[in-house]
Amino acid sequence: MAITYNNLYMDVRQIFRASNIEASTLEARELVCYAAGKTREELSRDARLYVPQAVEEKVRELVARHLEGEPVAYLIGEWEFYGLPLDISESVLIPRTDTEVLAAQAIEGVRELDRPRVLDLCAGSGCVGLAIASQVPGCRVVLGEISEAALRICRQNIRRSGLTERVVTCQVDATAKPLANLGEFDAIVCNPPYIPSGDIARLDASVRDYEPRLALDGGADGLDFYRAICDKWRQALSTGGRLYFEVGIGQADEVLRLMRSRGFGDIQVIPDTNGIPRVVYGTLCESVY
Repeated sequence: MAITYNNLYMDVRQIFRASNIEASTLEARELVCYAAGKTREELSRDARLYVPQAVEEKVRELVARHLEGEPVAYLIGEWEFYGLPLDISESVLIPRTDTEVLAAQAIEGVRELDRPRVLDLCAGSGCVGLAIASQVPGCRVVLGEISEAALRICRQNIRRSGLTERVVTCQVDATAKPLANLGEFDAIVCNPPYIPSGDIARLDASVRDYEPRLALDGGADGLDFYRAICDKWRQALSTGGRLYFEVGIGQADEVLRLMRSRGFGDIQVIPDTNGIPRVVYGTLCESVY
């Protein structure tokens, strides 16, 4: 029996709600839009039109894959972050709303500086650095990432966001000392791998089985990257520059103490929209060594 776009969308949303999918409305809309090749506005405009059988079959296939655990962002190959539509693949983490808190704090911190240089370390899709560049017209951003596959996604997103004149990529290892030719930055922002190795097997299947382990595994206690970056990357910050971290649940106090011991002061802890400490940032003072 023929079905309208609106009824198909409502049907998918109900299926997702019955499966306790939290973002059922958003994900149902995105899957129908993708399968139909329509924008959100076009889907609303065509709500009462009948869906071609091939499109309905494609939607049903995508729904089945999502119910088995495959994230919508990987199914459709894109996701939105800080108002920017971005290319996404299984080589990078899916941008989360919580990470917008990291971007917002860095944007506020560099907005008043004159032509600031910003490094997005462990950049993944480049979402944080691109958000900063999009909101601070005078800044220059480097997206630093070790994975070549992730760097390809970064380059795609630089072009897609129209930021090729102010954003570049660089293959770097966050656990090693920075190359001297990177120069100094006014801010380094980082959403590093922070899941303790032993906890990865207990993650939700949509994360454990699909998102890259390279971007998840933070070592035995989840803090390996914080230690390495505080020890080695402080030299890439100008005096008075800021280091911004996203942290996992329960990690804020440890990261705060670590930053303090490595010469950072005026350290702030910022909660996410659920009140969970999510961002820790501090200003580089004189060396403690």
